[in-house]
Parts: sequence; C-alpha cells; structure tokens
Amino acid sequence: MLMRTDPFRELDRIAQQLTGTTGTWSRPSAMAMDAYREGEEYVIALDLPGVAKDAIDIDVERNMLTVKAERRPENKADDVQMELSERPLGVFSRQLVLADTLDTDRIRADYDAGVLTLRIPIAERAKPRKIAIGGESAHKEISS
Repeated sequence: MLMRTDPFRELDRIAQQLTGTTGTWSRPSAMAMDAYREGEEYVIALDLPGVAKDAIDIDVERNMLTVKAERRPENKADDVQMELSERPLGVFSRQLVLADTLDTDRIRADYDAGVLTLRIPIAERAKPRKIAIGGESAHKEISS
C-alpha cells in the first residue's frame, strides 16, 4: 500500500542519534512510524511525543503524503540550569508514496498521547467485486 522513498533514512536516524544533531527545516530528522491495514482502512501511526498539535503539518499532493512536525524548546525561567537534555528538538518529517488503491480525498487524522494516527480508506475501485457475465450463449449445430 505504500513505498518507502528514502532507503538511507534509517542510517540518517542512527547517525543523528550518535552525533546528537537535531533536525532543521532543510534537513529534518525521521520520525518513527507503523503502517498497517485494518479492515477497509490503511492506518499510519507516527510517534511525535512532546509536539504541539499546531506544530504538525500534513499535506497530500497526488499520491505523496508529507508529515512535518517541529518540537520546540520549552520556555524556561532564567534561573533554570539544565542538567541533562536527551529529548531531541527540531524538525521531523516523513514522506510516503501512497498506492493508487487508497482514497487520499478522505484521509482522517487524530493526535492523541503523542501519536499522530492517519486513517486512509481503501478506494472503492480497489476492493474485490464480482463481475456479472452478460449475454446468452447461442449453440449452433454444424451440419454437413
């Protein structure tokens, strides 16, 4: 139902973890994702903990789904001294090429507990259906 568009994204994610770099608008970090079919819908769940709902942008152009989000630093008082900072900040993005069998006009998005869930219905044209056979077969007798 979908194709990965960047085979090196996992290597980028590991390198970012090792170097401690964060995503920028020109080079966003990857976000963890699950994708599966549930009944008549295709479901994509993306982990975005700590991201405000208004900092998430979802676009569909033809069959390209793009999800971009930004985790901004919290405003801290002047007397706060950071002891440890492991939670990544910056821009996160994921692009997916959706199959023609999905109805991109009816995508639903929900955001709860740091998980963005996209539900994409399977298009009617992609569902299995019976084909009726028309016409009557006429038998002809061959005579010599």
